[in-house]
Amino acid sequence: MQRLLIYLSVMMTLSLASCHDIEEYADDPRGNFEALWTILDEHYCFFSQKGVDWDAVHDKYSRRIGPEMTREELFIVCADMLDELRDGHVNLSAAFNTSYYRAWWSDYPQNFSMRLIEHNYFNYNYRQTSGMLYGFLSDNIGYLYYPSFSQPVGEGNLDNVLYFLSSARGLIIDVRDNGGGALTNVETFVSRFITEPFIAGYISHKTGPGHDDFSEPRAFTFKPAAPGRIRWGKPVIVLTNRSTFSAANNFASVMKNIPGVRIAGATTGGGSGMPYSSELPCGWSVRFSACSILDSRRESTENGVEPSPGCAVDMTPADYVAGRDPIIELAITLLSE
Repeated sequence: MQRLLIYLSVMMTLSLASCHDIEEYADDPRGNFEALWTILDEHYCFFSQKGVDWDAVHDKYSRRIGPEMTREELFIVCADMLDELRDGHVNLSAAFNTSYYRAWWSDYPQNFSMRLIEHNYFNYNYRQTSGMLYGFLSDNIGYLYYPSFSQPVGEGNLDNVLYFLSSARGLIIDVRDNGGGALTNVETFVSRFITEPFIAGYISHKTGPGHDDFSEPRAFTFKPAAPGRIRWGKPVIVLTNRSTFSAANNFASVMKNIPGVRIAGATTGGGSGMPYSSELPCGWSVRFSACSILDSRRESTENGVEPSPGCAVDMTPADYVAGRDPIIELAITLLSE
């Protein structure tokens, strides 16, 4: 995975420094707007998946640009334009604000409450290490919650967690509300659930300024944990909600294709692009998806990973009031069978 990340960094740098002449833009409202639109036009990787007519978007927001507008006003117009991409990986950052598209998760049920789980399912009797919360649920089912792939997880920590839970009938891995992080942590986790190297997905990077200028997908492989490390061979259910995003989305897409693993809950939030950053004449930075990660079937998961058949379930307000987590309870039922 480390070699893969180095490869991606090099290829995205080369693709962004494209062979054609780079136009100079003035540091004024019009120049910054056109620079931003062009950067996305030439390097953003999900126009087809989003179904966005970027030329029409340009015309729509270009009419709102005026020579006397303030930086604050310009920022608002530019942020609104970027929201048309419906991508949580697309952000415009200035000294006074950072834009962020929130509707990819805010329009959906939350389907998760850590406090409810701690109180009603553990009575606050659980263990914690390296960002992980773990313990036993009813029917001798193991539970592991990992809130962020930005939290480094040590091999020794995973050994201890899996050894402690080794007597369980099955394991629940909860990545609800996990907003992503480092893909290297995804590989560290996945390596405990496989017995031989397997293709975890494919990478396709931009090769030119056209919206469909992509390289042939390049496979990347995950390997089992090193000899002597504890691996898990019993059934696994991964819990997801709409706020399962980016690296956590990638984790769900990889785990879904491992025998003995099912995904339960709601469709993830997606975010399968590798983010990259560029800069406008005024010094603002823009972060966007510039490289597409496909699953092992060469399909995009930018719009999310669906639960396994028969495993889709939501958590209603009535469930929350009653102190129930239907997603956990479905997983317990399935693993108990």
